[in-house]
This record gives sequence, structure tokens and C-alpha cells, in this order.
Amino acid sequence: MMMMKYQNQFNGVEGLEQRRRESMVGPRSNGIRSFSGANGRRESFPASAPPSAPGSNAGSDVGVLEFAKEDVELLLNERMRTKNKFNYKERCEQMMDYIRRLRLCIRWFQELEGGYLLEQDNLRELLQAAERKCSDMEMLMQNKEEELNAIIMELRKNYNLLQDKCAKEESDKLVVMDDLSREKEARIAAERLQTSLSEDLEKARQEQQTSSQKISSLNDMYKRLQDYNTSLQQYNSKLQTELSTANETLKRVESEKAAVAENLSTLRGQYTSLQDQLTLSKSSQEEAVKQKEALINEVGCLRTELQQARDDRDRQLSQVQTLADEIAKYKDFTGRSVSELDCLTVKSNELEAKCSTQNELVQTLQNQLAAAHKKLQMSDLSATETRMQFEEQNMVICDLRNRLADAEVKLVEGEKLRKKLHNTILELKGNIRVFCRVRPILPDESSTADTKVIAFPTSTETMGRGVDLLQNGQKHSFTFDKVFTPDAPQQDVFVEISQLVQSALDGYKVCIFAYGQTGSGKTYTMMGSPGNPEKKGLIPRSLEQIFATRQSLKSQGWKYELQVSMLEIYNETIRDLLSTSKSSSIENGTAGKHYTIKHDANGNTHVSDLTVVDVRSSKEVAYLLEKAAISRSVGKTLMNEQSSRSHFVFTMRISGVNESTEQQVQGVLNLIDLAGSERLSKSGSTGDRLKETQAINKSLSSLSDVIFALAKREDHVPFRNSKLTYLLQPCLGGDSKTLMFANISPESSSLSESLCSLRFAARVNACEIGIPRRQTNVRSSESRLSYG
Repeated sequence: MMMMKYQNQFNGVEGLEQRRRESMVGPRSNGIRSFSGANGRRESFPASAPPSAPGSNAGSDVGVLEFAKEDVELLLNERMRTKNKFNYKERCEQMMDYIRRLRLCIRWFQELEGGYLLEQDNLRELLQAAERKCSDMEMLMQNKEEELNAIIMELRKNYNLLQDKCAKEESDKLVVMDDLSREKEARIAAERLQTSLSEDLEKARQEQQTSSQKISSLNDMYKRLQDYNTSLQQYNSKLQTELSTANETLKRVESEKAAVAENLSTLRGQYTSLQDQLTLSKSSQEEAVKQKEALINEVGCLRTELQQARDDRDRQLSQVQTLADEIAKYKDFTGRSVSELDCLTVKSNELEAKCSTQNELVQTLQNQLAAAHKKLQMSDLSATETRMQFEEQNMVICDLRNRLADAEVKLVEGEKLRKKLHNTILELKGNIRVFCRVRPILPDESSTADTKVIAFPTSTETMGRGVDLLQNGQKHSFTFDKVFTPDAPQQDVFVEISQLVQSALDGYKVCIFAYGQTGSGKTYTMMGSPGNPEKKGLIPRSLEQIFATRQSLKSQGWKYELQVSMLEIYNETIRDLLSTSKSSSIENGTAGKHYTIKHDANGNTHVSDLTVVDVRSSKEVAYLLEKAAISRSVGKTLMNEQSSRSHFVFTMRISGVNESTEQQVQGVLNLIDLAGSERLSKSGSTGDRLKETQAINKSLSSLSDVIFALAKREDHVPFRNSKLTYLLQPCLGGDSKTLMFANISPESSSLSESLCSLRFAARVNACEIGIPRRQTNVRSSESRLSYG
């Protein structure tokens, strides 16, 4: 729905543009222009031969007229064709008809410009509405995206917690399974040990039975030996001598018996050495048998053997008891292992049940996570749809911006065409161009300045060219070639005059001077603020453009020679600001050297004995400007701390030669900073300052008289009434391109002076001087500078 709505809006805008074009342009066919009169009648005429009518009726009998770019170019390039070049009446009528057609073209452009402005406003409104809706959609999408991100973050946090919990449970389960496996291995090992112990016990029992049998056989043998002893008692007496030897042998056997007893005590409690002990018993029995055989021969040996057999029996009995005790211990240990195994089995069952519960919980959480993923996918789809709508809105906005840019480009091109037509009219009429600049309010004036005193109209015809002054509730409106607001930077001001500076390189005489009351910003406009590149004035920027253009034109074969001079007119006396001698300085109100102004037949102006310097770079000119600024006369008044007390004239003569075409041009650029006009009551001047103020006001009054005489087309123009007007004679009444900057102050206390300055500027703008012509004559050998 939103896209259909924007499409309908675009269709409405395109239909409006189509209707506007049809209403303003009208039908065209076969190169014929048509226009409608006030009575609704349509007239047609060929594009190469537009109709002629008196200039007074041009605005009444033509309502809508179409002009194409080719028509405008033909109109601008049209040349006057007269049968008799001395028929001034016919030439005047052709000139008036040509001016009328130019005015019709300008009026058509103004109407077209009004239509473009209206369309631009409509497009801006549509663009603002689309941007508002787009911003609302962005906010909605951003809020939804934040909610989805919060849900996603919460789900991810829960998922991470569950994963950690599940991993912990898995690790516990693995630990329990490891314990269970170890318990099972221990139980199997205990069973194996029990089996081995049972086998050892059975072996010990068998050995005990064997030993018992041996003991019984030994008892029987002992009885037989007793019987035999009685029979041998007789023989005992014989053997008394051998008894002591037998006793010694018995003692030795007893010691050996004690050693054997110690060895048997060390072997007790060792289950692994049971077989060794049995082996020792066997060896002992074998030794006993050997001893018994020996005791057959010796009675003492038999008694010792018998005692040893009894000791062996006791030892075997103690070993059997020890083995029985160990078997009981192993039975107890096996019982404990079985109980522990049962406990571990129960614990394992519990853990398995817990693991199954955890698996069910993990399955539930995985289901929840899958549902969350599905919800996230749905949210992603919704976000994708919203993003697509947002991109479509961006495309709509881009289209609107492109159309707005096209409209602005058309406006800029139309403004350039209007300026070109306007400049063509001014060059044909010979008017002096006038720019007005309002300086900003200074910090120390913020408490007393009234910003409502000066207004700038915004209508189509006067936007950027009009200024209104409010005095005692009455509005005074003025229109000039260009009006600069207080916030206009120096660069924008220079852009408007850059074409005039280029004209000086093309071989024209150019004069730009600043006029206004003291403290209105004339010196700032012309010189700017030293040390701040962004606030450089017209003179430094003009010089930079001249040197840059001279460098770029070298590739086309042009070579330029530049000469500079600077002077000031102080108290109706000319001073050379570049002079190195002290004779030109003013002492006690008199000049050390007198300079005279001369005009030749070609309209060039020369100042005798004036210092002329050849320059090759903008740095050299900047150094000369600093030197001139130090030498210039300034003073302090109640209206300005650094008031210029003289008229400053900067002149650059430009001589160019093209080696490939052998063309030679001579141009002159005059940049003049006039002293400020002021009232004696407000300036508070006394003494020398009073004389300076009177001289300044007199020269400016002479300038006004010259302007009024030119405006009234009087036969006599009083150029010689002051040095300033006599110096500017070629600029005001000759073939020079002249531009005046009317500087005004926004203070309410300076309203009267500002109104006088604007009225004087309007008079200057109405003056008609000669048509500028290009100087292409060969450069004179004289090195003195011409002021045009």
C-alpha cells in the first residue's frame, strides 16, 4: 500500500511537470516559435526572424513565449545589420527591439524559474514526507530489531546455561561411570585374590596333613627308639665319653635352631613366602631324617632331632593359624567389597536415572531452542520484508533527490543564462555594475545593533539581488546586480567578480572600487584580514587568479608581463606608496613631490613620476601590498579605530603576447579602496582629522556630482572637481568594465548613512557609460602605467 501511495505521488508530480511544460512551453513544430497574446490570439513567426514591436508594448502583447537554448544563443550572437551605418535612428530602433527581445527572454526565464522553484518546493515537500515516513519506518524496524535482539540474546543465554549444565552433568556422569568401572575392576580383582587365597589354603591344609602324618611316623619311631634305648643302656656307658661331644653338637644344633626360628619369624605374615617356608620345612625334615639316621648311631642326636620335629610341628601349627587368620581377613574384606559394590550399583542406578532426567530436560530445552530458532527465522523474514520496504523507500527518496538535483541544476543553468543575458544587456547599455555587501554585526555592537533594520527579500525576482531598509516604519527597497548577506564568505564574493578579473587578462580595462561610510567593511572587502588565508580580500585573490591563469595559458603560447603601482589620494594630494625616497612623504600638510594626472587620445591615464614595479609572482605583490599598507594614512575616529583617511588605488597593467597567433592584448586592473564617508558630528574629528574628513567628503561629493551628471546625460561632467574623479574618468565615462561595491553597516545608528549609500549606489547602477572594448594594440615602449 505504501509503495502504491508513493507511486501515485510520483505520477502526480510527473503529471504536474508535464502540465507545467505544456502550459509554459506550448507546441512546437518545424522550428516555428509560437506565443499567445493577451486577447487569446496565437501568432507564429520563424525562429530566425522574431517579430519586432515597440519596447513599451513588449510586456502587454506577449503572454507566454517559448525560448530554446539554440534560440537564446542565436539571440545573444545576433549582430546588428543596417543598410546605412550612419542611420542612427534605424540602429536605435534595432537596438531597442533587440533589448525588448532580451527582456522577453529574461521574463520567460523568470517564469520558468518560478515554475522550477514551485516544482522544487513540491519535490522538497514530497521528499520531506518520504523522509519522515522512512524515519518512522526506520524507528519501527529498529525497535522491532531491538526486541528481537533482546529475545535472541535471552534465548542464547538460556541455551548457553543449559549447554553448560548439560556438559556438567555429562562430566559427572562420566566420573561416576569411571568410578563404577574402577569398582567393578576392584571387585573382579578381589574375587581373583579370594580364589588364589582359597587355593593357597587348600595347599596349606594338604601340607598340614602331610606334616601330621610325618609327626605320627616320628612318634612311632620314637617308641621303637625307646625300646631300643633300653637295649642300648648297656651300650650307654660305653658311650659316656662320646656324650660330651654329642652335647657340644647339641648346643650347636640349638644355636642353628634359634637362627632358623628367627628366619621363620621374619617370614610370618608374608603370604607370598608360604611356599618357601614349606620348602624350608621340607628341607628341615630332610635334615631331620639325616639327623635321625645320624642319631641311630648317636643317642644324643636322636633326642635333638625329636625336639626339632616338635618345634617344626608347633611352627607349622602357628603358620596354619596365621593362614586361617589371613583367610578370615580376606573374607571380611571381600564382604566389605561386595557391600561397597552394592552401594556403587545403587548409586550408579540413581545416576543413570538422573542422567535420563537430564536427557529429557535437554531434549525439552532443545525443543524450546528449535521453537526459538523458528521464531527467529520468522523475525528475520519480517526484518527482511521491512528492510526491502526500507530499500524501496530509499529508492523513492533517491529518485526524489535526483529529480530535485536535476531541478537545482536547471536552476543553476538558468541562473547562469540569466546572468549572461543580464550582463549582455548591461554591456549594451553600458551600465556600471553594482554589488551591495552588508557587514556582520561586531561583538561590541551586539548590545545596540538592531538586526531587523535590514532585510533580504526572498521572492523569485529579487532573491540574492534585493535589500530592504526599515526607517521609522517605512521600507526602502533596492535592487542591485548582487547583494551579499553578512554571513557571505570572502570566497563567495570573489567568485562573483572572477570573470571581471579574467577580462583584464583578455585585454579589457577593469575597475573595481569599494564605497561606503567609515566602518562599513570596505578595506576588509578589498584587502581582507592579514594572516588568515580564508579571509583574504579581493585584491590578494585577484592576484592569485591572475598568476595562476598566466601559468595555465603558457601552454597556449601566451606570455604576460605584469606591472604594479600603488598610490593614495590624501587631502587632494597624490602620494606614491611604493616610493623609496622620503621626498614623497607629507610633512606639515605639503607634499615633497607633485604628481600630475594625464589622459591621452586612446583613453589611457598616466600619473607622472609614479613608481612602477615589474612583478613575476604573487609573493612579490603581497610584499608590495604590505609595504603600501604601512605607508597608507590611517587614523582613529569615534566611528572606527583604524579608519582609512585616504583613497587607495592599486593598479596592474597586463601586457600579453601570443607567439603562435602574434596577437597582442593590453589590459588594466584597477582595485580601489575609497575612504569612508562620515558626518563630522558622529566622527568627532578635530584638527588634522577634521581637515582629512572635509577632504574625503569633498572628493566623495564630487564623485556624486559626476554620477548625477552621467545619470542625467548632461553635456558637461565635472571630472576635474577632484583628483579622485579625474583619476577615475576613464572608468566612469569611458570604455572600461566598472564594478562598485556598496558597503553598508547593519547598525541602527548608521541607518541614515546606509540609506544614503544605497541611494548613491542605485544612481551609479542607472548610469550609462561607453561599451567596453578590448585593447589589442601593440604595447607602447613607454613604461609608465595606464589607469584606463
